Amino acid sequence: MYAVIETGGKQYRVEPGQVLVVEKLPGEPGEELTFQNLLMVVGDEGEPVVGTPYVPGAKALATVLGQERGKKILVFKYKPKSNYRRRQGHRQSQTRVRIDRIEL
Repeated sequence: MYAVIETGGKQYRVEPGQVLVVEKLPGEPGEELTFQNLLMVVGDEGEPVVGTPYVPGAKALATVLGQERGKKILVFKYKPKSNYRRRQGHRQSQTRVRIDRIEL
């Protein structure tokens, strides 16, 4: 069984037991999260249930494993012949979750 969930403006294909890194979500390590926005669910029979846009009544339950920061991204601006250079770094906050089960 697997599902396609939407969180943080992105879509992820998830299965029970999968560890996933998503945009920052509220919650401490050990807390349980519920993803309500399931776009598609494929059961054990293999028949997909597609939502318009979401599957009604379906949810994915997950456990927060930790809050972390992503890899540093460097932003560099440069204009030739004018001695203009700017450098800036950015690290995105992320949440690591484990998908426990998918309910239809």
